[in-house]
Formats: sequence, structure tokens, C-alpha cells
Amino acid sequence: MAITQIVAWGALYYAVLVAAPAIAGDTGWTDREVFLAITAGLLSSAVCAIAVGRWLDRHPRRVMVSGAVLGTLAMLGAAASQNIWTFAAAWIVCGAAQAAVLYQAAFTVITHRYRSDRRGPLTLVTLAGGLASTIFAPLTGWLVVEVGWRVAFAILAVILAGVLVPVYFLTVERVWPHLEASAATNGASRRALQSTRFWLLTVALALLSFSLGAATLSAVPASVEKGLDLPSASWVLGLIGAGQILGRVLYLAVPHRSAPWIAPAVVGALGAASLAGYAVAREPGWIFAAAILAGAVRGAFTLVQASAVSDRWGTTAYGRLNGMLAAPISALTALAPGAAAVLAGLWGSYQAVSLSMAAICLAGGLLVVRR
Repeated sequence: MAITQIVAWGALYYAVLVAAPAIAGDTGWTDREVFLAITAGLLSSAVCAIAVGRWLDRHPRRVMVSGAVLGTLAMLGAAASQNIWTFAAAWIVCGAAQAAVLYQAAFTVITHRYRSDRRGPLTLVTLAGGLASTIFAPLTGWLVVEVGWRVAFAILAVILAGVLVPVYFLTVERVWPHLEASAATNGASRRALQSTRFWLLTVALALLSFSLGAATLSAVPASVEKGLDLPSASWVLGLIGAGQILGRVLYLAVPHRSAPWIAPAVVGALGAASLAGYAVAREPGWIFAAAILAGAVRGAFTLVQASAVSDRWGTTAYGRLNGMLAAPISALTALAPGAAAVLAGLWGSYQAVSLSMAAICLAGGLLVVRR
């Protein structure tokens, strides 16, 4: 599962971000059109997460193999696109595939498979996912230069199918024996979905994800605004990525015997501190330090979200509940970079954006207290 996350994130998420300038330059489509298509795919993933989560509780192998096949076809369709509309359609299909093979799907399989022993496997999988950009960003960049983005996408589609389809087919369970009856699963999910606690938790985690995503994904233009040159600003983004791995390791090392609301509350407080620190930092050393802390908080947040349902409502209806939880979080995260750019234009600086995101992050942490 860890290996498939490296390949799935690399091919279905990071590759198009790396290739986007080359796609625009080769086709004549504008950068805005390409990134709007990518955003549409991310929103498609958020919408599909609800149904996919429910299906993963019932037919995990079928869902994940189908997602791998669908992702392969979507990448091939994108590679063959002759206009922006077919490219966008292909990437919307790719978003549906993402819902079936990326973190949320992997979290569901791991939670059902290991149940009370899930924390270590969850951390391992997210650590592996953190390496996806390290491996596939330079690989995609090299392929785009050597053979063009269309052939690059075709090659990545073959890699995707060659790794994901056999691994999922041979290792993912066909059904979950511990789910005795769908009625029990439906009853558990119904009780959770009817509770105010579930929806307040969803809003809180969505605020945390949006604020951390908006600030960290706009780190390059924000750092240039502070006076750093482009190579140094790129290092800021790289340190955020390294910080995510550090945050996940630290999360695993910390004892987890406390109430489930404490972890997201701490993420909210530390996230607010790191974003505020980044907003006011001017010296490169302080900027880099704030970037590492923000990355660590964002990395830990991934595991906090992964355990949010099972820590409160158990594992019986994890797929369905996690899909409902993840949908608004994924949608807001998809909109976060664009929102940061729009707000920076309206307010005149990325510093104002970082400060506002710090406030939103703190609000998310406070909202989850005692829940």
C-alpha cells in the first residue's frame, strides 16, 4: 500500500502540476485554463469521496482496482486531448480515480485491516506518500523535456497500471469479515451523521486544512514578496515538504492516550503560531524555520484526519463516515491556492493572507475542543 501511494500520488497528482507550463506552452491553452482543469479534477475527487467511502466498506478490492484502471484511462485520455474541454473532462475522471486510490481510500483499507493497530501502518503510508513528489516531480520534468508531455503522461499511465492494478488485485481484501451486516454499518454511520459532533468536527478539520493549504501552497510567491530570490523561495516550499515527513514521524512517536479532541486542537494552535510566524518573518533563517514548522503541522494533520472517525466512532462504518468527512475538506483544500492568490490581490500582500489563515487555523482548533 505504501508503494502504491508513491506511484498514485506521483502520477495522478504531482505529474500534472509539474507538466502544466509545458502543456500550456505546447497547446496554446492558457495557464489559467490548465489549472482550472486541474482544480475541477480535485473537486471531482471531493465529490466522489462520499460514494467511494461507502463502497470501500463493502467491496475494497473492486473499488481500488477500478480506481487504478480509471486513473490509467484518464491519463491516457489527457495525453490524447486536442482541446481544453477534453483535457478537463479527462482530469475530472482522474479526480474520480484519485478518490479511489489516494490517501482516503488507503486509510479506509488500513483502518479496516489493522483496526486498533492502525496507527503505525497509517504513518508508514503517509511517509511513503510524502516521497511521491521527490521521486515523480523530477521524473516527470525529465520525461517532459525528453519526450514531451503527451508521451510522458502515457509512460506514467503504464507505470500506474503496472504497479497499482496487480498490487490491489493481489493484496486488498475482497470484503471485510468483521463487518457482519450492512445493517450494523448503516446504523453506526446514521447515528454519527445525525450528531452535531460529527458536523462540527468536519467544519473544524475543513478550516484547518484550508488555512494550512492556502498558506503553504502559496509559499513561493509569498517568499518572493519577502525579498527572497526564486531559488531560495523554492527551498521554502521544499522545506515545507520535508517538514511534513518530520511531523508524521513525531506524531507516531507521541503517546495517544489522551482525548481525541486534543490532537486537532494542538494542530490548530501550532498551525496558527507557524503561519503567524511565517507572516512576520523577514530574515531567511526565520522564514525557513517557520516553513519547517508549518510543514510539520500539515504533515501531522494528515494523520489527525485519518484517525478522526475511528477515534470517535470506531471502525465499523469508517469508509462511509470518512468519505463524508473528507469531501468538504478536499473541496476546500482544492480551492485554497486560488483563494490565497485572489486574497493577496485584494489585500495587497501575502503577509495579510498568512495572518488571516493563522486566525482561521486557530478557529478550527478551538472549534474541535471537547469534541
